[in-house]
Amino acid sequence: MNARSDVILERMMALHPKVIDLTLDRVWRLLNRLGNPQDQLPPVIHIAGTNGKGSTLAMLRAGLQAAGKRVHAYTSPHLVRFHERIRLAGKLIAEDALADLLDECETANAGEPITYFEITTCAALLAFARTPADYVLLEVGLGGRLDATNVIAKPALTIITPVSMDHEAFLGNRIEDIATEKAGIIKSQIPVIVGRQHEAALEVIERKASGLRAPLCALGQHWHVAPEWDGMVFQDENGLVQLPRPVLLGTHQIENAGAAIAALRRLGFGAEVCEAAVTHATWAARMQKLQRGPLIDTAPDIELWLDGGHNPAAGRAMAQVLSGLANRPTYLICGMLNTKAAVDYLRPLAEVVEGMVAVTIPDQENALSASTLAEAGQKAGLRASKADTIGAALGMIIQEAPDARVVICGSLYLAGNILQEHG
Repeated sequence: MNARSDVILERMMALHPKVIDLTLDRVWRLLNRLGNPQDQLPPVIHIAGTNGKGSTLAMLRAGLQAAGKRVHAYTSPHLVRFHERIRLAGKLIAEDALADLLDECETANAGEPITYFEITTCAALLAFARTPADYVLLEVGLGGRLDATNVIAKPALTIITPVSMDHEAFLGNRIEDIATEKAGIIKSQIPVIVGRQHEAALEVIERKASGLRAPLCALGQHWHVAPEWDGMVFQDENGLVQLPRPVLLGTHQIENAGAAIAALRRLGFGAEVCEAAVTHATWAARMQKLQRGPLIDTAPDIELWLDGGHNPAAGRAMAQVLSGLANRPTYLICGMLNTKAAVDYLRPLAEVVEGMVAVTIPDQENALSASTLAEAGQKAGLRASKADTIGAALGMIIQEAPDARVVICGSLYLAGNILQEHG
């Protein structure tokens, strides 16, 4: 039997015919009816970017909580249950509280057009306004300028993680266009932490910050971070701090950690909190090694990983992680949405894996068919085949390499499907 919140969320899906329709008009209308909860929040840290914003948020949350702070967090999409999107003072929102909030927002909206993400963002802001906390970590859903989260007049900080090509149909076909949308979260005189950027993207962000007199704190200019032996070193105007490597895998996580540390230091926290940020963070489906579940039960000699990355930058990051792991025959089980650049995502992985089996993501009308994705894999230089299910794909791989390393990848929706059974 479906939970009450699931029933309400299903109704909300029908309130607007488009999944994505970027404008803030509908959000402002509903927030006004709800009493403008966005103006009643604890200090907000607003995070935009193409890659790394979720990991950066996870590290910020770990650091702030280690400092004894109560932290709200809003992320998307969820992997298994909607409740994952809203953390109240560190804990996932309870079912009864979520259902009541959704019901209140649905009533206030009175059947007018509004997207699923917009109305659920309003529900999250309402929850945050009503529950005491010290900070709110707010992750942009798509873009920034017209994203439903971009309703905070005076955040404590904004953060822009690396910007790259993704969601071109909504954000534009040039890196400058996408950077313009991301830079839309920058606010007048509010400091903005900026991760590594393409030169053209950085110019856009710098121009926006300058126009709003927002103090810029950019990687390579105002802060620096680098691996060092088995740790990392961070430096800014306040000095140098040596830290362990992030527990989140991949050298790209060092720069994500750098953005989180830059933010924490800007807020006045010291080395102990920064260390907790990199050592205590958890983030599901980002090169997550699975330890149990039916797939492992059927193939106990395999090493099974899960990664929800889905754009070219994520493909490059995962290839780098895999190249640094112990030598073992490595295969992909991949499912992707038809809105993603599959060939560009897979191309860097062709250099580090033995092959790929494509699957169609279950219960996703926008999923690429396994046949089409296998063709994309072949164009990317992979030895690619297809299977009807994840289990069948794994069976094909273990026939060839019983002790393989297998990475299920290409989509957060596919990752969520796996975590339902392996979480």
